[in-house]
Amino acid sequence: MEFTLRARYFFGLLRIVMGWTFLWAFLDKVFGLGFTTEAGKSWLDGVSPTLGFLKFGSHGPFASIFQSIAGNVFVDWLFMLGLLFLGVALILGIGTRVAGYAGALLVVLMWLAVLPPEHNPVIDEHIVYAFVLLTLPYVQAGRYFGFGKRWSATKFVQKHPVLE
Repeated sequence: MEFTLRARYFFGLLRIVMGWTFLWAFLDKVFGLGFTTEAGKSWLDGVSPTLGFLKFGSHGPFASIFQSIAGNVFVDWLFMLGLLFLGVALILGIGTRVAGYAGALLVVLMWLAVLPPEHNPVIDEHIVYAFVLLTLPYVQAGRYFGFGKRWSATKFVQKHPVLE
């Protein structure tokens, strides 16, 4: 698929911006930088990164499911490693296919936790993010402003193209 130079710049920057969104969420939850995670309430301070959102922020038809896993150590680690992996992979442009699909799954699960969304009966930023994340592998966004071309040329990735 061929894109204009402008389109390639756009897709590369879009990928980096989405990557920073996930990496920032990871850093804020680990260190309590005072944005969504207050100082003293970080993961390093012993506070679960999933407890607040899942226990008190979830509502709607799936709330009981999400509330039942709130604060679970396995869920905390899975969530935090997912944020870190998504952020790093998208920023570097490696593993964009896996990151795009995994990121879309993560934000759709977060959307399910807050059904119906606050400002619209169906669509919110989680759904928009899911479509963006699914677009990134389709347009091979890792190849623009990233290491995707080199990554895709490795024997390991050629043997396992899902890792592209």
